[in-house]
Formats: sequence, structure tokens, C-alpha cells
Amino acid sequence: MTAQPAGRVMWTLDPVKQRMAAYTLEDVLSLPEDAPRVELRDGVMIVVPSPSIGHQQIGNLLWMWLRQHAPDHFEPATAVGVAVGLRDSLEPDVLLLRRPLTLTHHFLLPDQTVVVVEVVSPGTRRRDRMEKPVIYAAAGIPHYWRIEQDPVHVFAYDLVGGSYELVADSAEELVLTAPFEIRLPIADITP
Repeated sequence: MTAQPAGRVMWTLDPVKQRMAAYTLEDVLSLPEDAPRVELRDGVMIVVPSPSIGHQQIGNLLWMWLRQHAPDHFEPATAVGVAVGLRDSLEPDVLLLRRPLTLTHHFLLPDQTVVVVEVVSPGTRRRDRMEKPVIYAAAGIPHYWRIEQDPVHVFAYDLVGGSYELVADSAEELVLTAPFEIRLPIADITP
């Protein structure tokens, strides 16, 4: 038995647009459903690697914790993007958003986003530690959390004067006063 072609070619990057850095947020929004997850950086599409099981578990456990503890005017989310410019978009691992929201949107605006969380993996270290905080800060997102794995350790930053300042970090319990009173036991998000 041989596989029959589905009549449709799988989506791929346009090499000319990629070399010219000519992609826009409109291109990302019009991607077919079978396209891989991508981020847009200065008009270049970056295919986001699939996260490991441990990475996903940390993100999912944090989403669940936020779902249970965040005030009703916040909505936690995963696997959605933040449109930080016409030629830039990012897909944080976990977000905390302001309600009301349109639940059918795949991309949100920075002013709807309260916290962005990146779970650091070996292949994303440089971007999660150095590049993404600068982009999120420039977009005006009030809080950035970075979660290191093995052991799980959370670093929480607040936007102050256009850049992020570390306000708390812990491998045991993250205690914050903003965006709401938080006492997050790190064991609750550790697989």
C-alpha cells in the first residue's frame, strides 16, 4: 500500500521573502493551520522548536497554578503570540492576559499582556535570557518571568523605566506583590 498525496503541498518558508526579511505580522496571521509555530524577528520567520516534555510540563503546571490563583480579571494562556510590532511577534510559553479577551485570536497586543513567561531550554537560552526580555520591555509588557530548568528556578522581572529589573527569584517559593499577591511554591510547577 502506498500513501496517496492529499492534493495539498505542506507550507514552507518563501526563501526570497526570508532572505529579504520581508515577512510581516499579516503573513504570520495568514499562515495555514498546518504551518509550524513561528516567531517573527525583524521580518524574518523563525521556526519555534517543539518543547520537550519537561518544558511543557513546567508551562502547563504554571498555567494551571495561574488559572487557580489569579484574580478573575486575568486569564492565563499558552501557545498564543504577542504582536510586538508589524515585523515582530513572539510566542511566550505562558502568558497572563487582561480580560476581556476575544478567545478566537491567536495573537494579542502588548497592552493586553500582563506577564510573559519563557521556560528556558538548551536551544533557547540566548533568546530567552537576552533577546526576548529586550523585545518585551520595548513593547511595554509589565512583567517578564524566566524559568530555568533542572533545577526549576523562577526569575521575576518588573518593567522599570523601559527595561526589566529583577524583583524576585527562587527555587523554593516565588513571592511577588504584582501583578497580584503571589506566593508560588516552585514545587507546584516542578514535574
